[in-house]
Amino acid sequence: MTLIEAVRATIRRLHCSPRTEEAYVHWIRQFIRFHHGKHPRQMGAEEVTAFLNDLAVARRTAASTQNQALCALLFLYRRVLDLQIPRLEALERARRPEHLPTVLSRQDALTLLEHLIPPFRLIGELLYGSGLRLLEALSIRVKDVDLDRRQIMVRRGKGQHDRPALLPARARDELQAQLDAVAQRHKKELAVGRGEVDLPHALRAKMPGAATSLAWQYLFPASRPCTDPATGRQVLYHLHESAVQRAVHDAGRAAGLTKRATCHSFATHPLEAGTDIRTIQTLLGHKDGRTTMIDVHIVDRGPLGVISPLDR
Repeated sequence: MTLIEAVRATIRRLHCSPRTEEAYVHWIRQFIRFHHGKHPRQMGAEEVTAFLNDLAVARRTAASTQNQALCALLFLYRRVLDLQIPRLEALERARRPEHLPTVLSRQDALTLLEHLIPPFRLIGELLYGSGLRLLEALSIRVKDVDLDRRQIMVRRGKGQHDRPALLPARARDELQAQLDAVAQRHKKELAVGRGEVDLPHALRAKMPGAATSLAWQYLFPASRPCTDPATGRQVLYHLHESAVQRAVHDAGRAAGLTKRATCHSFATHPLEAGTDIRTIQTLLGHKDGRTTMIDVHIVDRGPLGVISPLDR
């Protein structure tokens, strides 16, 4: 087993996400190339510090990028090679700037939704109306939608935890139409010998029929199948995040919005409507209330809820 194969095997054994796997493999390869192919066992804290300092000083990468590279190298030494790295005393840490997300007004959010075309409009309504993150919305399967109880089950969301999310009454009819469209497409796929979807972990072995069942189909499937890296089989995956991001960007431009339109604008508006901050924290799946406060930094009363003396 090569070093990279060992890294991938360890990540999959710990059930880390595919994105984590690709990011860690990328930085480990960059680390080895930086030191001209030298094996990590022959290197230590000095070489790790030199690589990370090069990222921060020479390449001028963002603080989050340097932190991701550091996590990848710590994972390599501690989890894969079973070695301990001494404290990195000479490490130049890139400073992480304070950044507040852009939040659209309620009118701007509704105008943006009106300029989205199906199925992106329904995705946008779930992002805005249910407080879902983009990947959480795209990962919804048919079985996770409960129209009678008006809720959507988010599987392995923030912190790898399941949680119920709001199902907006306004989106109920569109959701039913999308479920019907998925069922019709799945029926046609089965008729030509296709219709499989990817399944988490070892579920394919435990439930052989799940991959071709309607319950496990994605609510927002991709237009064509792809190869499942875990099994090598042709499966149907969900829409790619970039397609939704591009659709939201184009809709914002078509609507004439002056603010940058992104897939992020849920938490502020429930707070403005009087919803308790603790309830919003639960809906978003945040462990720390400080994370929620970043999302609700702007309300219609001004920063921190203060009314200007001029307006009094």
